[in-house]
Amino acid sequence: MENTAEYQCAYCGEPNLTFVDLSAGEYQSYVEDCQVCCRPNILYISIDPDRLEIDINSEYEG
Repeated sequence: MENTAEYQCAYCGEPNLTFVDLSAGEYQSYVEDCQVCCRPNILYISIDPDRLEIDINSEYEG
């Protein structure tokens, strides 16, 4: 099951939309390029399984 969530680019601060696979576990992390500045962001995702709320934090890669 997939859902969308928004995160703020760690480099340029612009909002980005990403897909989150809810079946991949409560805690996930992966690298995704910003849709605006194309720089890589490490996304740390936590999902509340009871409410299906998604929390995303991003940081610089490297």
